[in-house]
Amino acid sequence: MNTYLTDAELAQFLEKNPIFHLIGDTADELHLECYVVGGYVRDIFLERPSKDIDVVVVAPEGTGVATPGIAVAKALVRNLKALHSRAYLSVFKNFGTAQVKVIDEGNNVTEVEFVGARRESYSHNSRKPIVEDGTLDDDLDRRDLTINALAICLNRDSFGQLIDRFDGLDDMEDGLIRTPLDPDITFSDDPLRMMRAIRFATQLNFQIDEETFEALERNRERIKIISQERVIDELNKIMKAPHPSKGWVELSRCGLLPLIFPELAALEGVDTVNGRAHKDNFYHTMEVLENVVSSQLASQSAESKDDDVQPDKDEEQKAMGVLYLRWAALLHDIGKPRSKRWENGVGWTFHNHNFIGEKMIPNIFRNLKLPLDERMKYVQKLVGLHMRPIAIADEEVTDSAVRRLLFEAGEDIDDLMTLCEADITSKNKEKKQRFLDNFKLVRQKLKDLQERDNYRTWTNPITGEEIMQTFNLQPCREVGQLKQAIKDAIWESRIENTHEAAYQFMMEEAARMGLEVGS
Repeated sequence: MNTYLTDAELAQFLEKNPIFHLIGDTADELHLECYVVGGYVRDIFLERPSKDIDVVVVAPEGTGVATPGIAVAKALVRNLKALHSRAYLSVFKNFGTAQVKVIDEGNNVTEVEFVGARRESYSHNSRKPIVEDGTLDDDLDRRDLTINALAICLNRDSFGQLIDRFDGLDDMEDGLIRTPLDPDITFSDDPLRMMRAIRFATQLNFQIDEETFEALERNRERIKIISQERVIDELNKIMKAPHPSKGWVELSRCGLLPLIFPELAALEGVDTVNGRAHKDNFYHTMEVLENVVSSQLASQSAESKDDDVQPDKDEEQKAMGVLYLRWAALLHDIGKPRSKRWENGVGWTFHNHNFIGEKMIPNIFRNLKLPLDERMKYVQKLVGLHMRPIAIADEEVTDSAVRRLLFEAGEDIDDLMTLCEADITSKNKEKKQRFLDNFKLVRQKLKDLQERDNYRTWTNPITGEEIMQTFNLQPCREVGQLKQAIKDAIWESRIENTHEAAYQFMMEEAARMGLEVGS
């Protein structure tokens, strides 16, 4: 972090990308003021990469320019094309905004969003503002956080000059999340800003200013006017942060969590009977989530050091896998509140919480507006299976049990093992080490079986159709019983994993069941 850059140093930074001088010169031609604002400016000081370039254009009185942002964008594209650059313009008249996309000789894309400076006013029942033309001060006043209310002038005479009306640089230096104006007004006007405040605190590992946090608590009910699509967008950004548990804890502390995700909020708290209490499952879940993140980071670090590893062709797909393993960690114990029971002589139990949680996943994804596709099924599978490796590790690690696990987890076996190892959070060091040692045995058997039997892609050598044709049966219970018997015999190494061995076993098992070969 470097929060002490001078205006001259900021100018040198911006000059690395020629688009900024060109934008400023274009605005000068039209006698308009223009500034790069918001996240791009913030990330200069935080020394973070940023692709989002937002430019605010101000039309001084008397210019007669109705949509200054669009005017500069159109003129910029003309100037770029005159320089034989590939530039494309998109205009959104209803919003008074425009986007310019510039592609250089190396096919690198720069996107710049243009908007006129504006002031906003809100009605109580909507986060959609009434928008009017305004000054730069008006535009910065409406920003959500002080660290996002920074601007740098692009006009030639003041190129690189920083505008910091709300001491955003000091807040960055102090690691503080604070609103530019009265936080009650800021959050009530647009309640999504509450989610953004927590999200930025999580991403940057900043603390939320006390007055700002109290306003979060007071205004939490206002979140109900925000669409779930906007909420889940912020939650996914929290989940991608280096320490996502921070965001979930902040959501719980300010009272937003029960309003946006009641099933997760239900995990929080401890019940006591006869002096015996169970652990707080919410904070256990936070620990598991952080353990998964640590494992992912360690794996990424190992891959980056391995010269033999080829670059991933689909980084986006890989990132999605990282995200949804974190969702699986967050949801792995989601069935515990519904399964919690006190049993005399035993204590607190959560029998079948994994299966209950597995059944809850589709409704949770539907309510949160998460995708109801293979990603949901992936999370559902991991939640349903997350107790299996622990049960295997707690007993004798047999080939049969590992084969069953490998078949049911399939391609997701490595992620399942990562989740299950992350789930070992016992404070008893001896017990924890015993589980971890046994997990090493499970992992080794998994590796051995994958290499020897290729069980990762295993299918039953005898299909249901073949059983029905052989014994002239319609779909019935006996067909399923035969398939399961063949599967068990292979997994328990009683017969070889071949069609010939499976067929012979089927005939013997069918005879015991009183089935005869059809005519």
